[in-house]
Amino acid sequence: MSKIKYDINLMKYMQLFESLTRAKLKDCISNEEEGQLIFIVEENEIGKAIGKKGSNVRRLEGLLNKKIKVVEFNQDVKQFIINFVMPLRIKDIAEENSVITMTGSDTKTKGLLIGRERKNLDILKSVVRRYFDIEDIKVA
Repeated sequence: MSKIKYDINLMKYMQLFESLTRAKLKDCISNEEEGQLIFIVEENEIGKAIGKKGSNVRRLEGLLNKKIKVVEFNQDVKQFIINFVMPLRIKDIAEENSVITMTGSDTKTKGLLIGRERKNLDILKSVVRRYFDIEDIKVA
C-alpha cells in the first residue's frame, strides 16, 4: 500500500463528483495518458454515483472532457478486482503468496484485461496496490 497524495486538480474533480452525484467518494485516480479519471466510491454507493441510465457519468464526461470510470470499493481484494474490470467477466480469481491470478473466460477477455502494451493490467496493479498489500497480478 502506497501513501496517497492529491494535487489541486484532483481535489476539484473529487469535490465536483461528490456534489453532482451525492455519492460518498473514497478516491480519485487520474490517468493522464488515457485522458481518464477513475473514481472509487464507497460500498453500496455505485448506483448513486452512476445515476439513472448513466446520467451522472455522461454529465461528468461532458463537463470534464475526460473518460470517467466509476468503481465500487470492497474490502475483499478479489471482489474489488471484479468490480474494477466490470463489465468484463472473469472465470476465476486465485490469490497465492500475495500474487493474484485472474482467468479470463476467453482470449478476447484476456486481451482486454491485459491491454495494449500491458496498459490495462498496469493500471489495475497500481490501483489495487493503493489499498491492498499485493506483489503482482497475472492473467492466465
